Amino acid sequence: MNLFKKSILSLGFLLVSSAALAEIKSEVVEYKDGKTVLEGAIVYDAALVQTGKKLPAVVIVHNWMGVGDYVMMRAQQMAEMGYVAFVADIYGKGVRPQTVKEAAELAGKYRSGDRKELRSRARAAFETLKKHKSVDAKKISAMGYCFGGTVALDMARIGLPLAGAISFHGGLASATAGDAKKIKTKILVLHGAIDPFVPESEVLQFQKELNEAGVNYEFVSYSGAVHSFTEKAAGNDVKAGAAYNEQADKRSFVAVKNFLTEVNQ
Repeated sequence: MNLFKKSILSLGFLLVSSAALAEIKSEVVEYKDGKTVLEGAIVYDAALVQTGKKLPAVVIVHNWMGVGDYVMMRAQQMAEMGYVAFVADIYGKGVRPQTVKEAAELAGKYRSGDRKELRSRARAAFETLKKHKSVDAKKISAMGYCFGGTVALDMARIGLPLAGAISFHGGLASATAGDAKKIKTKILVLHGAIDPFVPESEVLQFQKELNEAGVNYEFVSYSGAVHSFTEKAAGNDVKAGAAYNEQADKRSFVAVKNFLTEVNQ
């Protein structure tokens, strides 16, 4: 049994133990981008699904370590809020970095150039979620963490009909000039104010592009926060450039709740 399926089973155990709060279920989902097999997951409140009502949904994209416990935890949070959460897989079935070096090389491969492959796989996740019987196709948002934040923004940049797009401490640079003009949705960027991996020049260029394209966006910078501020596994060494920040984590989650409520009205 692979590590991803083990994490699904572990999540299932935890959710059953908290069934009094919600009947959250998770299922491994195989889907394709062309001939490439991808392996994500869908997480939802079974009680809500059983009502037959169409529900708002969120595509959640993993950080550079690929699909694993962290992104599954975030999917659970979304399901508990009443969303159908789809954990996207950009890397491909069975492709799960084991070291930071492997993750950096893999993420770099997909972020470089025109990002054609990254964007194609992100689109495949959106189309797969859109077909789910319980999903309101007009209320699908995208969100992601670090590498996944970049992917969520790119989902907006290719003109997908999203309700909203959210980036947590993601890279902001666009692959192609004029991409911002294709954005049809509202954007929420949650950024570490002293993130050394996303320099001020990148922030300013991003805002310039969105301003010139007339995009409806909100950009929030959290003081004292660096890269990966929502991830406890990042530790607390701010000087390393990536570290957990409890205040920024909590505030950004509240911001997401408010944003999703607004775009799904």
